[in-house]
Amino acid sequence: MEDKTLLGWEEWATFPKLGLPAVKAKVDTGARTSALHAVSIEPFGPLEKTQVRFILHPIPDKPEIEIVCSAPAVDRREVVSSNGERELRWVIETPVRIGAREWLVELTLTNRETMAYRMLLGRQAIPEDMVVNPTLSCVQGQLSYDLYKEFPRRRPVKRPLRIAILTREPNNYSSQRLRDAAQTRGHVVEMINTARCTLAIDANDPKVYYDGKPLPVYDAVIPRIGASMTGYGMAVLRQFSMMGAYCLNTAEAIGASRDKLFAHQILARSGINMPVTAFAHSPKDTANLIAHVGDAPLVVKLLQSTQGRGVVLAETKKAAESVIDAFRGLDANFIVQEFVKEAGGADIRCFVVGGRVIATMMRQAEEGEFRSNLHRGGTAKKVRITKQERIAAVQATKSLGLSVAGVDLLRSAAGPKILEVNSSPGLEGVERSSGKDVAGLIVEYLETHVRPARTGRRKAAARTPAGARAEPPSSQSE
Repeated sequence: MEDKTLLGWEEWATFPKLGLPAVKAKVDTGARTSALHAVSIEPFGPLEKTQVRFILHPIPDKPEIEIVCSAPAVDRREVVSSNGERELRWVIETPVRIGAREWLVELTLTNRETMAYRMLLGRQAIPEDMVVNPTLSCVQGQLSYDLYKEFPRRRPVKRPLRIAILTREPNNYSSQRLRDAAQTRGHVVEMINTARCTLAIDANDPKVYYDGKPLPVYDAVIPRIGASMTGYGMAVLRQFSMMGAYCLNTAEAIGASRDKLFAHQILARSGINMPVTAFAHSPKDTANLIAHVGDAPLVVKLLQSTQGRGVVLAETKKAAESVIDAFRGLDANFIVQEFVKEAGGADIRCFVVGGRVIATMMRQAEEGEFRSNLHRGGTAKKVRITKQERIAAVQATKSLGLSVAGVDLLRSAAGPKILEVNSSPGLEGVERSSGKDVAGLIVEYLETHVRPARTGRRKAAARTPAGARAEPPSSQSE
């Protein structure tokens, strides 16, 4: 072991050819490929010598600091991320320096905006004479983000943006507030009914048609996709992303948050505290389901429930068995969840934008009701949250890959417990109770992330470098 180079579970890296003096990387031998944060990815140059230009924000909480990088493209590869999503990524080759060692690595380019680390170092990029000790951190020395002090800061875009709000309810409070906030800042806003969109899936020129007419390329898309349109809405959102639009929340993140079972698994994997949850397919497991969550009272919740619909409190074991049997008789997918009695019928909605809690409210259920949803007669008031609650809300949002979310949590004897993460949270209750201009803050966030439109961006993005496979190869786990 004496001739081996030691790495910790996180290390500082330098990329001399990319002009990056300090990037903090997560070292993960469980991941096969390596990844680097990148947005506004553009291939350029002749097909036989394709280069890739991209923008990187090296400091997670300072998107105004950005570096424009370019490197040779060696492939375009399908990668399966840690949450099971497949993504076709550009692959570059560039030297990396960690400590005193420098070697050539392949990196896939992907948007890691919601991740804690701008780089993931997978096992394929770790030389055989290196050993990883997961109990150690920054073994190869400390760098600092202070190295970027002299780098220029990008100011939010001042030009008018063309923004699409993807919604089937253009007249509701949230859609109207987002439109008004954007128009107040000089942007052009169009309401797009998801159900009236048709997709023309073309590698060279993807398009979205609206009532038979092609839609333009938007600078940004704000998805307000209803639960009944989740699948098709995600497809439309992916198409807008292929056309070059910045999507406030990605289709993959929305899909993960809408699947309550999958969302709970992601939260649990991230070590986030939540009510004990159980799920089973077999009708013989009713007794075990109830036992897993600590017996009655308990909550039975449909996986596709929204606004409190499909959520039932079973106060006794007998009642729980009856509700579970009834849901099974309807062939419905549901989860059984611990009932947090000390919450007293109240929960807290934390509105998270760009990794910050910008507004909060407490929702209190009406007398005799345990569901605090405002649509069920609950009331909202301003509330001051603890540091622990703030951290939990931000971590839950990041774990699902969302940029904007409404995080519902309960105050329990064991600390905050995350109840749900909503990817299309309503604005009315939180704006009126907190007094915050939430819609305006969302638009400001968009302004810091949208890039100036580039001519020929769509066609350039579809090119594949020489020697790379036109069709995605077999998947590789990140």
